[in-house]
Amino acid sequence: MKSVLFRLSLLVVLAAVLVSGCAPAAAEPVTVEVTRVVEVEAAPVEVVVTATPAPVEEEIFRVAIVMPSSITDMAFSQSMYEGLLKVQAEMGGPEKMEIAYSEGMFKVPDAAAAIRDYASQGYNLVIAHGSQYGTSLAQIAPDFPETAFAWGTSLDTFQAQGITNVFAYQAEAQEGGYVLGTLAANMSASGVLGVSGPVEAGDAKLFVDGFKTGAMIAKPEAKVNISYTGSFSDVSLMAAAAETHIAAGADMLTGSSQSVVGAIGVAKEKGAKWFGAQWDQTNLAPDTVAASMVYDWTGVIKDMITSVKAGVMGGKAYTLTFKNKGLVIAYNPGVEIPADAKTAAEAAIQGIMDGTIAPLSGPKQ
Repeated sequence: MKSVLFRLSLLVVLAAVLVSGCAPAAAEPVTVEVTRVVEVEAAPVEVVVTATPAPVEEEIFRVAIVMPSSITDMAFSQSMYEGLLKVQAEMGGPEKMEIAYSEGMFKVPDAAAAIRDYASQGYNLVIAHGSQYGTSLAQIAPDFPETAFAWGTSLDTFQAQGITNVFAYQAEAQEGGYVLGTLAANMSASGVLGVSGPVEAGDAKLFVDGFKTGAMIAKPEAKVNISYTGSFSDVSLMAAAAETHIAAGADMLTGSSQSVVGAIGVAKEKGAKWFGAQWDQTNLAPDTVAASMVYDWTGVIKDMITSVKAGVMGGKAYTLTFKNKGLVIAYNPGVEIPADAKTAAEAAIQGIMDGTIAPLSGPKQ
């Protein structure tokens, strides 16, 4: 009986050992990496452009001018036309500044039609180069507020009439007249001087009055004979006036307008000396023209163009003077001028510039 129980106990123990040996081993812990994707709003990125932008090409500036005489008249019209050419060259040539012109416009209705036509074509600046054009310009300018106009010789910009797009310009020709009168009186052997003007208006009258004043201050005993032909263009009338002056004993002559070529021809023929106005007239008679008062309009033209580009279409009045270099005395090296005469002329220029001489009355007390 004990033997049977022992055997049963042994079987139970063996069974337990077998069961424990067949049980699975405990699992080791496993580490798992988990990546989470989170969307984040991107910050704005500043982009810097380093490329140089293409330059903006400036539009051509267009100028038109209407003149009473020829661009080669050796006087009023040529002085302005040559000034325009000089400014055009300084601006870079025809590609930067266009110049259109109408010459020989002595008839005011024809000039007015040309002025209006240029304005209707969109020119930036239209110049009515003649005091006779003023009335027409005052009627035309208000119709073209986007166009700038200019005229002379005058200081009236028509602002009193409510017009805002007109410039005006005037040569203070009495200054040059005074100097040439001083020179002529000191050179004259006869003591008689002859002056021929077109009409008693504008820079023509200023020149004549200044010439007489300068001559009489230099030589109080001198005689200055003055005549007006009534025409800017009639060459034969100007020649006839010169003949009359020489017949009256004048050996020094001067005159102002586009018609002076007639008088210069007479002076050359008769052996008198001539004093030019508005332009250097030496080439017309190299042995006759002693000196000339020359207009230099370049400063005026430049300022008008600058003003228009800045949006100022008018309202300015300009003057040509010795002080601003708008007036220049051109001496002819081919004509002998006595040293004392030239010294007196240069002293007159200085006196006018410093204000000690008034060209229409003489030295100030």
